[in-house]
Amino acid sequence: MKRSMNSIARLVLAVAITSMISGFANSQGTIEIGGGLGILVPQEDFGGSTIDYYYGTKYGLSNGLNLHGKVRIGFFGITLMGQLDYSSVSNSGNSEPGQGIVEITQKVLTFKAGPEFQLKIVALPLTPYLGANVAINRFSGETTFQGVAEVPSATYVVQSASRLGLGFGGGAIVKLNPTLSLDVGVHYNLMNLAGRSWEDVNPFQDKRLDSYLALNDHRDPEFLPGEEEHFISSRRAIHSILFSVSILFGR
Repeated sequence: MKRSMNSIARLVLAVAITSMISGFANSQGTIEIGGGLGILVPQEDFGGSTIDYYYGTKYGLSNGLNLHGKVRIGFFGITLMGQLDYSSVSNSGNSEPGQGIVEITQKVLTFKAGPEFQLKIVALPLTPYLGANVAINRFSGETTFQGVAEVPSATYVVQSASRLGLGFGGGAIVKLNPTLSLDVGVHYNLMNLAGRSWEDVNPFQDKRLDSYLALNDHRDPEFLPGEEEHFISSRRAIHSILFSVSILFGR
């Protein structure tokens, strides 16, 4: 099922890219390319505290840096956007009140594409826009435990995982000169809308550590109340808000 969802996501994005390129090639269109910086703010179960992370209710992450490259193509009155994001979020704190230390780092590589709707207002020196996108999000990271109950002290690499997501938002484009634009935007991202799973990286052992070694955004199928080894009781929603500033070159 997970492979099927990833294949569908790749197909959707391939179609979007092909449409952008073919449409531009067959029209008197416009193209802008550039990049920028942003702040990624975890939402829903992506945020929370390190105590939430230890108990499996949330991922316990705080705000982080985003780097991105962006292309915007316009043709036949339609504007399409493609963007490659790299975001890093982290947090540190106790595993339980006053006990143990947990350091969490999560990195997300995202490719997204979708339409934008620009609102041309002659009286304004800027062009507002609204947009939506389909995204493939690739998660990876590591976690360090020190003096944490039921978990050996060490740094552990978290197994990479891909999820299909959707995003929507808007912003404003300020034309600095005929070939240079400033793009300021804010987008809300549903980063694991499809493909959620619970994985046992070490199926030949049964330890609490196992639940931290993969993204595990689905309910543990062996969950029992009060169980130390199987404590993730429900699906976890990975959402975020991205505040971004980009410089784009083109016409």
